[in-house]
Order: sequence, then C-alpha cells, then structure tokens
Amino acid sequence: MTPSIEHFDIIIRGGTVIDGTGREPFAADVGIRDGRIATVGVVSGTAGEEIDAKGCIVTPGFIDVHTHYDGQAIWSERMLPSSAHGVTTVVMGNCGVGFAPCRPGDRDLLVSAMEGVEDIPEVVMTEGLDWSWESFPEFLDVVDSKPHDIDIAAYLPHSALRVFVMGERGANREDATDADIEQMKKIVAEAMAVGAMGFATSRVSIHRSIDGTNIPSFEASERELSAIAGEVSKAGGIVQLVPELLEGSDPQEIRRRFDLLRRISSQHSVCVSFTLAQTDDAPDYLTKIGDWVEEANANDGATLRPQIFPRPVGMIIGFDLSATPFVLCPTYKLLAHLPLAERIAELRKPEVRQKIITEAPDDPTLPTIAIARTFERMFEMSDQPNYEPNMNDSVAARARREGRTPEEVAYDLLIADDGHAMLYVALSNYAKGSLDEIGEAFMRPASVIALGDGGAHYGLICDASYTTFMLTHWTRDRKGARLSLAKTIKALSSIPSELMGFSDRGILAEGFKADVNVIDYEKLALYRPEVHYDLPAGGRRLNQKASGYRATIVSGEVIVRSDAHTGALPGRLVRHAPSAELQPA
Repeated sequence: MTPSIEHFDIIIRGGTVIDGTGREPFAADVGIRDGRIATVGVVSGTAGEEIDAKGCIVTPGFIDVHTHYDGQAIWSERMLPSSAHGVTTVVMGNCGVGFAPCRPGDRDLLVSAMEGVEDIPEVVMTEGLDWSWESFPEFLDVVDSKPHDIDIAAYLPHSALRVFVMGERGANREDATDADIEQMKKIVAEAMAVGAMGFATSRVSIHRSIDGTNIPSFEASERELSAIAGEVSKAGGIVQLVPELLEGSDPQEIRRRFDLLRRISSQHSVCVSFTLAQTDDAPDYLTKIGDWVEEANANDGATLRPQIFPRPVGMIIGFDLSATPFVLCPTYKLLAHLPLAERIAELRKPEVRQKIITEAPDDPTLPTIAIARTFERMFEMSDQPNYEPNMNDSVAARARREGRTPEEVAYDLLIADDGHAMLYVALSNYAKGSLDEIGEAFMRPASVIALGDGGAHYGLICDASYTTFMLTHWTRDRKGARLSLAKTIKALSSIPSELMGFSDRGILAEGFKADVNVIDYEKLALYRPEVHYDLPAGGRRLNQKASGYRATIVSGEVIVRSDAHTGALPGRLVRHAPSAELQPA
C-alpha cells in the first residue's frame, strides 16, 4: 500500500531556523497549512508553494509593540515602513493619543494632539479619517473591517478618553472628579471587553498639541491613573506609559517619578510597560532605573517592563522635511512656502545663506523643533546610514576642524543633492557616543525592544526599521560587542509577544500562527530613508527600504517576496481576550 503524501500550503526548504525561543539555530524545513505552522523539521511532502531558503535564516515574524498606525490603519492597507522590515504584528494607540473614543465636536482636539505629538499633518488626518465611529468598540470594528498586510492590535488612549468624558476640562488638564473617574472606568472596562490590549498614557512634557499646549493626559493625577489601572488589571491587560522620568537630573525627582510606576503596578498587579531612554542630562540613570526595575519586580510585586529603542532615537532633518536648524530663522520662514526647487534656488544665493546662518531663530512652539539645532549630536546621513556614528564626525566637530560655524557646515550639507540631503540628530540613547550601554539595557530580563513609532513622525523620524537594524548592526556589522542571532530573534519575536499576552505567535513551532520571515542574512541591508508624497491629500512621509527579505509570511500568506509586496492582505485586528488565546478576530 502506497503511503499518503502530506500536502502543505507552503514549504520553506533548506533554511537555518531561529525559532524565537533563544534556542541555537538549526537546519530544518518549515511546513505551513491553514495559516499555522504544521511542522518544523525534515518535510518530505508537497506544497502549493515552495520557498527556497538555502543560505537564509528562517525566523518568526517580528512584533513591534509601540506604533502609531491609528490613522494609517484607516486610510491605508499597508503598514509601512514596519511590514517592509519583517514586522507581522503591530500595537497602536501608544502614548495615550488616538482617535477613539471621540464625539464629533472633539475631533479637532484629537487631531491637534496627534499633529503635535506625532508629526502627522492636520490635512492628512482631515482627508484620511472618515470618522465612522464614536466609541472605542466602534473604532475597533472599523479597523477590523479594513484589509491590511499585517496584524494590528490597539490600546485605549488616555487623551482621547479624558476628552470624551470631560470635554474641555479634560483637554485643559483639570483634575477628574469622582464622577469623571467612574465614567472612565466604565469605558475602560468596555474597551477591554471588546479587545483593547490595555490602556496607554503619556506624562512627558515634550508631548504637546500643535498649538504648544500639553496634551490632555499630561500630569493626570495618580488617583485617576490608579483607578484606570485597576480596571485594566481586572481584564488582564497592560498599562503603557511614557513617563517624564529623566527631565532634568534631580535624583529625588527621578526616583519620585519612578515610584509612581512601581506603585501603580504593585498595587493593582498590572504590567506597566514604559519608555526608557538614555538622556544627556542624566545618562547614568539608564542603568540605575534598570536596577530599580529589577528590585521592584523581585521585591515589591511589581511587573515593570521598560521599552528600549536599540539605536539613537533619531530626528532626520532636511529642506524637504519638517525641520532643519534654520526652520525658525526669519529669512528662512519667508521662503518656507516655496516648492523645494524654488526654495533651494533662493537658498543658494550667497546673501540669503549669510542672513540665515547668522540669524537667531524664533522661539519654537514645539520642543522638537529646537532639537534640530543640536549640532554636537548631528551627523551626515549616507545612503546606508550609520546609526552608531563617531562623535568626531558630528557637524559641530567638523565645524571646529574646518574653522567654520556649525550653522555653515549644516547649511552646506543640507543644500547638497538639490536639497534632498539629510542629517541625523541623535535625540537620546547616545549620551556617551556609543550604544554599549543601550545594548546592556535592552538585554536585561525585563526589557523589551520596541519604539519603532511607525505611522507617526512622518516628516521627522523613521525608526520603524529597527528590526532590520538589529540584524545588520547588532549581530553582524558592529565594530564593538555583538549579539547572537538567537538572542536577537527572541528579542524581536517571543519577548514582545509575551509582553502583550499573544499566546499564538512569536515562536516557530507546530501549532503557532504562520507568521514567518525568510531572510538572506548576509545580503540584508538598510538604506537611507526616502521622502514620499503618498499620504492622504498628497501628504509627505519618510519611508525606509531594506533588501534581503526573501519572504515575509502572515497567517500563511506571503506578503513580501524578494523585498516586494505581493498584494496579499491577510492582516487582521487582534483582540485581547482575558485568560484566553489571542487570535485575529
């Protein structure tokens, strides 16, 4: 009797499997059937499609738990840049800004907050959002109804919640009354019941609406936060928080702000995942706070999970972008409305150049614009960007060597390539001119690599490529200490999956969701961001490409083949379900 031949939808043959558990790489085939991993090992059956993975690594799909695709998920099918970098699941609604719940009369307030905090132009949101929802459950249903290339999950955002419950009082950051808090708790419970992953908020002063005012969640009382955290805990969700931990360098104030996170977590037995970065003001607190986290988790019953970005948080500046060192100079402001080619023609005039490089800039409305003059942390951006640059190559250092001002050097660099040149400003994580301490921080047991910020900062930041950077820089090209592929893939897949409570993804093993990357590791490359005008209303955004992704698979469907999108849209909304397996709705 002839034995039956097993049939698969896809067989990935001959690759080196790195399964996301931290286990060392091993040679194996991967069989996929009905959107799941059917087998990992020697596969002798047939398939509708076979993918040749010889010379490639085969990994789980990557998970970015900190994005802002709240708008892009409404107006776009593809979650770029993330899905071009092996990411197969994203979580949006971070930092407490978003578009639901929202009454019609409050739309402008939420748009203003998103424009200021996340650098999404108002006209893009006005054109791209159909506002076919009011409540948070309705918003999830709208996202769920639209096709996407990758899976999407969402937090309930605090600023939207405050405005929905309190109106202008919430927008003006007044203290919530007992009645306000009770209503917030009901909405949180409702959101968790329909699939919110948890609740997100921001307490950082740099997060401001486009008019320069602090966003509604800024400095909300501990009483309010604690009540909301209690509701999130009941449903088994998590609290995502951007704290004002390291503003200034007063040790007592830093500890006081940290203790707020510790109390919320320990009192309510809820996971608090918070942004942690190395700042120039208090660089050594990256390590100190890591120690405090481990102490609180071990001794206080807390579950604190720092989110750490694995390279400098980088602002990209240029004459075709949102910021330059000269954007607030009076002479430049007179030219800013001109199309790029006409503006560059004016900027090349010696008398115009001289005026601009010697003018004092006007006061900024948004703090991020002032950072565009941080010449000591400013570097030229090449076609294959260096995200761990030598401090001797900074604009300020070059200016000192050349006997010129930093303004002159920056101006001349930016005007190159017909004004398409870019400079990179290391906002944080680079206080000592090295990524050594960041590497130590993100490999601590409680840490999660995250903060790609995809869907936000369209004209300032393009950090959603960090997954590719982890592989090219941290495991292969770095001149200093490197990481193993096994640890790195685990950090990009099963660790963020565990944080979010996803029990069905992040590992390549039988029965898990078939979210898979096939990567030509030796040829993997990351390129300089490009400016595209493909947002609603012709809006501008930065996009960053990579090469080396032979295939990216979501739920058993190939969405990327040889670095090109296939047109497949298998992505679904992922809804949180307490004490149950999380699956696409």
